[in-house]
Amino acid sequence: MAANSLARSLVVCCSQRSFLYHFPILLHSRATQRRHPYQWPFSLRYSSTQFVQESTEGDAADVRSRLNVVNILEERGLLESLPSDSLRSACSDTSLPPLRVYCGFDPTAESLHLGNLLGIIVLSWFLRCGHKVVALVGGATGRVGDPSGKSLERPELDHLALDRNVSGISTIISRILGRSHGAKCFSILNNYDWWKDVKLLDFLKDVGRFARMGVMMSKESVRKRLESEQGMSYTEFTYQLLQGYDFLRLFRDEGVSVQIGGSDQWGNITAGTDLIRRILQAEGAYGLTFPLLLKSDGSKFGKSEDGAIWLSPSLLSPYQFYQYLFSVPDSDVVRFLKILTFLSMAEIAQIEKEMQGPGYVPNTAQRRLAEEVTLFVHGEEGLEEARKATEALRPGAETKLDWKIIEAIA
Repeated sequence: MAANSLARSLVVCCSQRSFLYHFPILLHSRATQRRHPYQWPFSLRYSSTQFVQESTEGDAADVRSRLNVVNILEERGLLESLPSDSLRSACSDTSLPPLRVYCGFDPTAESLHLGNLLGIIVLSWFLRCGHKVVALVGGATGRVGDPSGKSLERPELDHLALDRNVSGISTIISRILGRSHGAKCFSILNNYDWWKDVKLLDFLKDVGRFARMGVMMSKESVRKRLESEQGMSYTEFTYQLLQGYDFLRLFRDEGVSVQIGGSDQWGNITAGTDLIRRILQAEGAYGLTFPLLLKSDGSKFGKSEDGAIWLSPSLLSPYQFYQYLFSVPDSDVVRFLKILTFLSMAEIAQIEKEMQGPGYVPNTAQRRLAEEVTLFVHGEEGLEEARKATEALRPGAETKLDWKIIEAIA
């Protein structure tokens, strides 16, 4: 059956206004909490109150207004810094083509961890709102090491380790975004592909002369390190120029106009927008940061006593991943539902209301959080594995323990 004949339009009506835009999402059944294994084109009119289906002609649907991803991120607590409202306006201006957005991932390990998942989630929100995204793996910048948020210089990795890490991270990003959006909706690039041919003298002549020492030294990541006993090496000091040039190169050659990153990346992001203005004499380059993944007590969420909560199933089983999310305290679970899942704000508000009610079953909200995030990261198979292992350990359970369940628990 042709995909167009199965296309639907999902309409969400919001108080005084509504938005209509086309993007692929996964079918969701409240009864089973399972997604349909295929992806269909949907048109969405967004708001937080009700959903109505109406037929369309798939990609030929009339696009009158574009979902504003900045507003969505802000509503869900996923927006930390936005230099101006120009990006907010560009996100919903249908006279402009869809934005191209990128997020960088340095290959410091062979897997991303739960803290890195926020970058993938924000990229996914841009995709859901009709924009194009690029995941940039730092095969070159990983050789230097980002000093942001670090009190010591990162340990040097050999080329074999870097290549292994680049491959592992690329696989994770491809699997997560590909499962939700299809492989043709995003690109994964490696900045080593262009840095390997750059000569130092050419870089100093073409880029370095546009960088201002006062601005570079005022960056928080640099200032804190210079004030510390350890200080900062010249190699680390130049990192912001390398990341800034990445943005310039993507802006010039790939049409990427937005860089996103965690709040500790703001200095590196603005280094890129500054180089674009100075070297290319161009406007229209934007930066956006999201908050770091923290618990309500200010500690990092995404690390356990046994180490990082990895996204790779070879380093951390879907069952262990699920259990970590299931253990979130009540004080954090609603906020994490907003930032780590794609549930509607209305549904999250209903969960929060039920938590305050007399008939609330403890950990119901945590179970929903664990299911949604495990499904996004590990897919249906991973979620089913986590559920079976969880059921097998329930007192009095009669679940048959096959080798996969035993391996997941171990």
